[in-house]
Amino acid sequence: MTDPQSPSDERPDGQQPAGRPEPAGVETSPESVVVTAGKFAADQTSASVIAYLVTGPALFGGLGVLLDGWLGTGFLVVLGLLGGMALSLYVIWLRYGTP
Repeated sequence: MTDPQSPSDERPDGQQPAGRPEPAGVETSPESVVVTAGKFAADQTSASVIAYLVTGPALFGGLGVLLDGWLGTGFLVVLGLLGGMALSLYVIWLRYGTP
């Protein structure tokens, strides 16, 4: 017999108490949780790499546009784009390429 003060895991109508989701028919094992977490980590890594590849040339290309307008030249945009891509690849290699 249970203590009248302690909460019961079963309700009289046979349903589970609120706050505890019913299983969806699939048991979760620790292995499946690790695989799922690995998939999310891979998605985050790929999103970060894409963000580096986009923002580096955009930032340095934008600086090249500003400097070209200020100095009256026409080659700093290309140098900014190439430099931004090179720095982005270097940061990706440092962050994700070395163990």
